[in-house]
Amino acid sequence: MISYKPLLKLMIDKNTNKTVLRNELGFSSSTMAKLNKNEYVSLSIIDKLCAYFNCQPSDLIEYIPSENNS
Repeated sequence: MISYKPLLKLMIDKNTNKTVLRNELGFSSSTMAKLNKNEYVSLSIIDKLCAYFNCQPSDLIEYIPSENNS
């Protein structure tokens, strides 16, 4: 499973919130909901986030092995 928990931590560290991302990056509410639910978002979304935060994708996402993959 892919988790966006590092993104949420980065948002706290950078003193930003979902409303700021929606307004400044033009994200839809459904995109923000997908990030909250650890659902698929396109690489263009990841690209915009990396550019905004000046970071690497690994700063935004983490892989968590599922129990089925063991």
